[in-house]
Amino acid sequence: MEPDLEVVQIRRGESFKAWSHGYPFHTVRWHFHPEYELHQVIFTNGRYFVGDFIGEFEPGNLVLTGPNLPHNWVSDIPKDSSIPLRGRIIQFSESFIGDAMHVLPELAGLAALLEASRRGVLFSNRTSKALAPLMEEMMQAQGVRRIELFMMIAGLLSRAQEFQLLASASYRPDPSGYMTAGMNKALAYIRENLTQLFDEADLAAIAGQSTGAFSRSFRRHTGMSLVQYVKRLRINLACQILMSDEQASITDICYEVGFNNLSNFNRQFLAEKGMPPSRFRRLLADNINAGKAA
Repeated sequence: MEPDLEVVQIRRGESFKAWSHGYPFHTVRWHFHPEYELHQVIFTNGRYFVGDFIGEFEPGNLVLTGPNLPHNWVSDIPKDSSIPLRGRIIQFSESFIGDAMHVLPELAGLAALLEASRRGVLFSNRTSKALAPLMEEMMQAQGVRRIELFMMIAGLLSRAQEFQLLASASYRPDPSGYMTAGMNKALAYIRENLTQLFDEADLAAIAGQSTGAFSRSFRRHTGMSLVQYVKRLRINLACQILMSDEQASITDICYEVGFNNLSNFNRQFLAEKGMPPSRFRRLLADNINAGKAA
């Protein structure tokens, strides 16, 4: 079975993505992405898949996967039940860590670990416990503190003495092969043309499917409809602009991210974030000012 492409959105003004999720969750599927991923399980037991490796996980499972390495964690929980927090995740690009190692030669010690991550690296419970409070704080950290925590985490991982490589030495992920799958072509098109006008028929043609078949397949792959998926990505992009460009007007942001109606943009932003964009910006400014005062 070909893995699905996951579109990782790293916010403007941030070097990497740090987030958590429960279970079930729409990204919990056999998937890949160009970014490195550090994944720590907080709750549940189950089975996980990294490349051609299959193993059992429990709370504390800490794995670093390299670019385009397919992976998935499947929790063993009763049918129709859910877990609010399953794991914490940090995702970062090759360009970010490569540039950081170029500017800061002291980071050269990460090179071997990053290379090993192309097979997936499972760390010991001791390392996972040491990282746990840093990972927890990272989920809400902002500004310079995010970089401080990232460097502390990178340092702990680089010094870890106990770890296991997961995928076999002969396993080589082939993203060019994955991208021949119709759904991955459609997902890549969405990522590259997020702010443009397109509809289900356009994407169905790219995927080589009928519109009805594409609609069913898309919901199966992402856990949501195309409209919901695109709306979420566009609202997340709007948040990035609100956080990185205080001079941009909300009206301009509305049209920049692909909405063509300001009232609809405000309504969708409220539904997704629990507040209108004006309040999101105001709370962000209050937080920044509070940090300066401290």
